[in-house]
Amino acid sequence: MAIPAPDPARLAALNQHFAFGLSEAELAEFGPAVAATFAASERVEELYAASAPEAPERAWSEPAGNALGAWYVTTSIPGAAEGPLAGRTVAIKDNVCVAGVPMMNGSRTVEGFVPRRDATVVTRLLAAGTTVAGKAVCEDLCFSGASFTSHPGPVRNPWDPSRNAGGSSSGSAVLVATGEVDLAVGGDQGGSVRIPSSFCGIVGHKPTHGLVPYTGAFPIEQTIDHLGPMTRTVADAAAMLGVMAGVDGLDPRQPTTIDPVDYLAALAQGAEGLRVGVVAEGFGTAMSDPGVDEAVRAAVATLREAGLTAEDVSIPWHVDAMAVWNVIATEGATFQMLDGNGYGMNSPGLYDPELIAHYAAQRIVNGAHLSKTVKLVGLSGRYTFELAGGKYYAMARNLALELRKAYDDVLSAYDVLVMPTLPYPARELLPLDAPLGDYLTTALTMIGNTAPFDVTGHPAISVPTALVDGLPAGLMVVGKRFDDATVLRVAHTYEQAVGGFPAPPALARTESNA
Repeated sequence: MAIPAPDPARLAALNQHFAFGLSEAELAEFGPAVAATFAASERVEELYAASAPEAPERAWSEPAGNALGAWYVTTSIPGAAEGPLAGRTVAIKDNVCVAGVPMMNGSRTVEGFVPRRDATVVTRLLAAGTTVAGKAVCEDLCFSGASFTSHPGPVRNPWDPSRNAGGSSSGSAVLVATGEVDLAVGGDQGGSVRIPSSFCGIVGHKPTHGLVPYTGAFPIEQTIDHLGPMTRTVADAAAMLGVMAGVDGLDPRQPTTIDPVDYLAALAQGAEGLRVGVVAEGFGTAMSDPGVDEAVRAAVATLREAGLTAEDVSIPWHVDAMAVWNVIATEGATFQMLDGNGYGMNSPGLYDPELIAHYAAQRIVNGAHLSKTVKLVGLSGRYTFELAGGKYYAMARNLALELRKAYDDVLSAYDVLVMPTLPYPARELLPLDAPLGDYLTTALTMIGNTAPFDVTGHPAISVPTALVDGLPAGLMVVGKRFDDATVLRVAHTYEQAVGGFPAPPALARTESNA
């Protein structure tokens, strides 16, 4: 497509934006030179069109009987006849591309987009024998820890439909908890695999940053983007991680090489004798429900009975970790997710030009419909960036190295760290027109223990503890980077010690009648 030459008014606006100080006469001289540079862009578009894939024809349908609002669309895309996950059904979080199937990312700014390519994790899951059963609803651009900001509607908690299911991977958690699928893919930038897993009573593993390729998923901020498995059992999470993990050569978040690990086989090693550090700063916070703290302390006692050693440790940096995450997740996400139309620039890897163009246009048309959490990010992040030119982001990224070292130093003496996944059980769903204070409190106040490990990249899993007032709570196990196997071993040991995890009442009744 021919790019129109900028008129004098547009050139004047660009001159003002950059404070170039060009006179009207100088701008007129620059005009033809600027227009001449567009030939390269036009040729790139021609070259790209010659090799770009077309979306495959794949059947999909509007969900039926979607009482909890967890499905965006349903499909039945079969994978390989044989493989480590053969015969299993999987739901894909709707920020992850499934070629030929609509994608909304919980937002009207993405609605109507149909990807041309499968995300790497989708390709790998299909090759492992899964059947893709559909796309799971997620929060608006994935920026909420509750489940009321999503379009086309809220996702309800299977333990109590008046409560939220957590976010942003809300639909993924609900579909696994209710048994509608065997497995689900979730995404995690501030806890979005672990939060809904804790609220819904399932297993959710955030892998080491870079272990699982993010290629083909809608980014928020490259340094904190993760994809991970959400399942009913730790063994399923281990099997799914083994399929999803590994370098794809397309994601700059990944190292150049990753040694393969049989995570499922690692569970057979057990965890007896492993050392557990119980992070004092993860308990008794201003947001903590004493019942959750008690349930997690009881889970630690169970680990001791299973042969692990456990003792309290203090990591003062954990208290300040949220300040570091907040700057990265506001300035960084504003620069990449909003101003950068999801992908930004200045990074190698596989981009999605069609998604970028679609979202760039729709973000302007439907920006008013974005969630209040996304609007807060944009207003805050853009203001501080314009005020200081990115200084605060740079400081936060440097401090992230100190934060990582603080956890690494303690992990040099312990095999894993544990704490509550979330400070409280699921809260009531809010309407979208709730007052801003209530809206933000419900959407964001649960992430104090989860978000730090998105910044540092350590692996972290949430597994269900005993119920608290009839609702799920979570034990979070954190390990050394790229030692996801030990994290899974500890979680599996706890699961075996308690005899498995409870199901929501409706599903438990169904299973007992089967």
